Amino acid sequence: MSTTSAESIDIRRSADRTETRLSWLHGRHSFWIGGQPYDPANTHHGLLLVHNEDTVRPGAGFETHPHRDMEIVTWVLEGSLVHQDSTGHSGVIYPGLAQRMSAGTGILHSEKNDSWRLGGEPHDDPVHLIQMWVVPDEAGVAPGYEQLEIDHELLSGGLVTARPAWPNTMAPPPPSVFATATPRSTPPGSIRASRSSYPKRRSARVRHPQRG
Repeated sequence: MSTTSAESIDIRRSADRTETRLSWLHGRHSFWIGGQPYDPANTHHGLLLVHNEDTVRPGAGFETHPHRDMEIVTWVLEGSLVHQDSTGHSGVIYPGLAQRMSAGTGILHSEKNDSWRLGGEPHDDPVHLIQMWVVPDEAGVAPGYEQLEIDHELLSGGLVTARPAWPNTMAPPPPSVFATATPRSTPPGSIRASRSSYPKRRSARVRHPQRG
């Protein structure tokens, strides 16, 4: 006679997330991240390694730093965030715009709350953002970058594909990352990550190649 063991569900409330508090940054982390007390029971969820909610004061941000073999999706809840990278991309991310960066073989980028450097008047508004890191199915690809207007889809309350499967390739596509939000009154953080319905890949050990 066979027996089936019940799966355990680990509920982690928003208020229980670890935090980073610096003079210019208030970060809240759904999973363990470098610099925090190590929590071996909460390092990732499947292929999702990082789910951070950050608030950055004006004139500050993440200086130029490297990434490799990582899918990074960012969207802004309030304010604006300037992205610049070593492949020549430069732009401002604002509410309703999702950004996807494939680090691939290696990329350098910065993320700062100083949009006036690209034009406009200086401001004193913090930027409030969500960022997720997902392990790709294929390592060593060329770095890539994309911005997608998703405001209409978010307001409709449905799922939005922020990182679609790669076209024109025989290799299994990387995991799709979805953003979802209900009406504006919903507290920040109403988001979900999911894999699309392609065949499952072989299991592999998940590691944290970098923490930026």
